[in-house]
Formats: sequence, C-alpha cells, structure tokens
Amino acid sequence: MKNLVLLLALVFTVVAAGAQDEKKVTGPEISFQETTHDYGTIELNGDGTYNFEFMNTGNEPLILSKPRSSCGCTVPEWPKEPILPGETNKIKVTYNTHKAGPFNKTVTVYSNARSKATVLLRINGKVEAKPAEALPEKNNSEGATPINK
Repeated sequence: MKNLVLLLALVFTVVAAGAQDEKKVTGPEISFQETTHDYGTIELNGDGTYNFEFMNTGNEPLILSKPRSSCGCTVPEWPKEPILPGETNKIKVTYNTHKAGPFNKTVTVYSNARSKATVLLRINGKVEAKPAEALPEKNNSEGATPINK
C-alpha cells in the first residue's frame, strides 16, 4: 500500500512538472523600443522619416505582414524576410511634409507574434512653412520723403 501511494505521488509530480513545461510560451515575439515618435516642428517639405526599432524576443522566426498607415501621407517600409530570434530590425515610417499644420498618424503592424500580433505605431508633430526673409527697410525717422537725384 505504501508503494502504491509513493508511486502515485511520483506520477503526480511528473505530470505536474510536464504541465508547467507546456505553459512556457514558444513562438515569435515582437518588442519595440518605442511605439510613439514626436517630430516636434518640421519645416515644410522637410524630412519626415523615422525608424521604429524592434527585436524578435521569441524563439521562432518573426514575420511581418504589410503594415497599414492611417492615411496615404504616411508610408511604412518593413523587412520582408523573417527576423530570427534575438535579431533586431526597423520599420521606416515616412510622413509627407508637403502640407502645413499639425498631424497625428498611426501605422498598424501585423505579425505572427504570439502575445501581441498587432502593434500600433504613432507619429505626431507640426509642419510649418519656413519664415520668409524680410528685406531691410530704410529708417526714415525725420518724416521726410527721400529724394532721388
């Protein structure tokens, strides 16, 4: 009887340990250094490019599907090849700065990551026209009209 109880306890321990091993997450995982970028103020027709860096923190290759931007003025570029475990890469986001005014845009990244298959990247800032150069003016403090001879 003691042997039977001991054997059942051993089987229970082995099964419980095996169940814990199954809980370990396997698969690709995506981890971004940051998911929001504030450009601040950009000059009209200036450089609206930013690279969002990420890492595959999982243990299987990470594959990105086509990221989608919230409008046509924001263009994402992403790696088409699988990102191996431990590797880093980037998603290049370019905002078209041809129109003045504030902006707040998003890029949705789809992947085969196990815990977070969809990640939202955000960019914001303000596009302003370059100040026009003013011509120097003659100071006429006398109030008289200049005479040209």
